[in-house]
Amino acid sequence: MKDSIGTKASKEVQKRAAQLRASIAKYRTLYHEDDESPITPEALDSLKHELAELERHYPDLVVANSPTQTIAGGVRAGLKKVRHHVPQWSLDDAFSESELRSFDERVRRMLQKSLGSNAVPTYSCELKIDGLHIVLTYEKGKLVTAATRGNGVVGEDVTHNIRTIKAIPQTLTEPVSITLEGEVYLTRSGFKKLNKSREKNGEALFANPRNAAAGSIRQIDSSIASERPLSAFLYDIDALDHELPESQTAELAYLKKLGFPVNTHSIHAKTVEEILAFWKSWHGKKRDKEDYQIDGVVIKVNDRVQQEALGYTGKGPRFAVALKFPAEQVTTIVEDIVLQVGRTGKITPVAHLKPVAVAGTTVARATLHNEDFITEKDIRIGDTVILQKAGDIIPEIVQVLTEFRTGNEKAWKFPKRTPLCAGDGSIERIPGEAAHRCAVRGSFGQLSRTLAHFASKHAFDIDGLGMQTVQLLMEQQLVGSFDEFFDLTRDELLALPGFKEKSVDNLLASLERAKKVPLDKLLVGLSIPQVGEETAFLLAQKFRTLPALMKASLDELSRIPGIGEVVAGSVAEWFADEENKALVDRLAAHLSIQQVKEAPKDAAFTGMTIVVTGTLPTLSRDEAEKLVRDNGGTPGSSVSKRTAFVLAGENAGSKLAKAEELGVEVVSEEEFHKRIGL
Repeated sequence: MKDSIGTKASKEVQKRAAQLRASIAKYRTLYHEDDESPITPEALDSLKHELAELERHYPDLVVANSPTQTIAGGVRAGLKKVRHHVPQWSLDDAFSESELRSFDERVRRMLQKSLGSNAVPTYSCELKIDGLHIVLTYEKGKLVTAATRGNGVVGEDVTHNIRTIKAIPQTLTEPVSITLEGEVYLTRSGFKKLNKSREKNGEALFANPRNAAAGSIRQIDSSIASERPLSAFLYDIDALDHELPESQTAELAYLKKLGFPVNTHSIHAKTVEEILAFWKSWHGKKRDKEDYQIDGVVIKVNDRVQQEALGYTGKGPRFAVALKFPAEQVTTIVEDIVLQVGRTGKITPVAHLKPVAVAGTTVARATLHNEDFITEKDIRIGDTVILQKAGDIIPEIVQVLTEFRTGNEKAWKFPKRTPLCAGDGSIERIPGEAAHRCAVRGSFGQLSRTLAHFASKHAFDIDGLGMQTVQLLMEQQLVGSFDEFFDLTRDELLALPGFKEKSVDNLLASLERAKKVPLDKLLVGLSIPQVGEETAFLLAQKFRTLPALMKASLDELSRIPGIGEVVAGSVAEWFADEENKALVDRLAAHLSIQQVKEAPKDAAFTGMTIVVTGTLPTLSRDEAEKLVRDNGGTPGSSVSKRTAFVLAGENAGSKLAKAEELGVEVVSEEEFHKRIGL
C-alpha cells in the first residue's frame, strides 16, 4: 500500500472499508448463525484480511462494530441461551511467514516491556481444526452444560446434542469442576456419506464439514446429532477449581489425563523456524490423510505467566494467532482486461488483477477463457472477484461479488481489431466456438509464441531457446520459421548481444540433440490447431511415420479412438495447406524422426486412463505422463468414474478431492514405480 501507516484514509478507501464491513457481516451471519456458505471460508478470510490491512494502515477506519473488533455468532431461535462464565475470544489470523514473524516480534517486545529482558517466549503449536467451537462445563467431574461460542458473551445451550458424542466424556477421571473449550467436527468420510444420503433423498447438500457439524449440533432434536459421525478435540481450560497448569503443553497433558480427546499432533517450538517447519509439514498431502478438516496451525505462547502478561484485546488473546494454510480461493480486484494471442492465432482475454497470494504463489493475472465466460459471469473492470487456484489448476475467476460495485466498474466487450494480429488487426469469432482468432495470422507476437513453443519441453526441448532468445533471433531476422533454427551458425550467434562462447556452444549442442525427435514431439511442435500432447501421441501411434500421417484421409483420421471429427478436420486441413507441406519438407531435411515406442499388449497400464496431479517427489508431470503412455495407458486431464487411478503428489488440489469423492484409487509415486517395475 502506497500510503504510510497513520495517514488519513481517502474517501475511496473509506468507501471500500465500509463495503468490506457490510459484506463480511453478511457472510459471517450466514456462516456462523445459519450454517450457510455462499462463499468459501477461505474467500471470507481474504475479505477479512483486506479489511484488517486497511485498518492497520488507516487507524481512523477502526470502528467498534468492525468485524476485526467483534466476535461472529448469535443464538438460534428455539435454543436456550447460556451466558459464559469466561468470555469467549476469537483468534487473529496470519496468512504468511512475514505475518507470523511480526506476531513473534510483537510478543517479544511486549514481554520485555512487562516482564523484563529475560522474558523469552516459546510456543505451543497445535492443528487448527475446522469445526464448531464448543464450551463445556463440568461440576465435580460431571458434564452439566455444553454451549456454542455465540457472540462471545452468550451462546446456545446444546448439551442435549453434545451428550450424543461418544468422544466427549460424561464423567471425568477426576471429580474436578472445570470449564474448557474445544472443537466439534464431522469426520471427512462421514461428511461424504452424509451428502450422498442427502442427495439421494433430494435434500440440500452441506457446503463443508464445518457447516455439517454446526448444523448437527444446533438442532433441537438430539436424534439428528446422534446419527451423525461427530467427534471433538479439546484444547483450552477457561476455569478450574484448583491452580491452572503452568503452560499450554502441560494443559493439554492434563486434559488428556482427565479423559478428554486431545489432538496428538502438536509441538513445543522454541523458534519461528520450528513453527514454520511444523506448519509447512501439514500444508499438503499429510493433512489430507486425517479424517478431519485442518485449515492451519494455532500458535500460543506456551508459558501461562507470559500469557497473562500479554493479556487480551477487545476481540482475542495477544498471546495466540492462527496461521492459516495457503488458500485456494481468495478475493481480489480486476484492474484491467487485455488480450493475448496464442501460437495458433487464438485470442484470449486475460484479467490483470491486484496481486494476491493464492495456493502459495502470487497471482496477478487470470485467464478469462472467452467472450461467453465474461458475459456469463458478468465480469467488469473494477469488480471484486473470487479467484481460485487449486493444486496445478490455472488461476480462474469463479465468482463476482457484486455487492462491492460502486457504479464505476466498466463492462468489457471483445474489440473488432487488435495490434496483436497481422494485416489490419481484425478479429473474428471461430464458427461454432466461443473463441476468437486473428483473421490474418502471422503477427510478431503470435509467431514468437509459436517458435518458442516449438523449442519448449513439450515439443523439441531445446535448451537456451526461451521466449526472449526467440524474439531476439526474430528481431535480427535470423529466424522466421521452425527449420531456420537448425540453420543457425556459430558466427551468427556470437554476433548477438549477450551471447558468449559457452552459451553459443550449449545452444548449438542442444539444437544438434533436438534433430533426433519422436514423431509425437514433432507434431506437438508444429502447433497444429487442436493437436496437444495426447492427440499427437495417438496420431504418431496410429500412423508411425510422418509421410503416412500426411497422406491420411479425413475418414482415416476420424476413425482413431479419442480423435473426433473436429480434430480430424483440423489435422487434415493443416497438412493439405501447401505452405505447411513446404515447411514440413524443409524441417524434415534436418531431422531424424523417431517412431514412438509401442507399449506391449500386456503392459502394466494397457487400456487405462490415469490422471497425474500435484508435485511428485522425483518426476515432472511430463515425465510421469510419458511413463503412462510407455506402459500402455492414456493420461487423463480430469477425474471421472472411468479413471483407473490418480497419481498424486503434494498440493494435488481438486483432482484429488474428486477422486476421493468418486472412490477412484489414489497412488503415490512410489506405488506408481512399483506397478511398472521401476
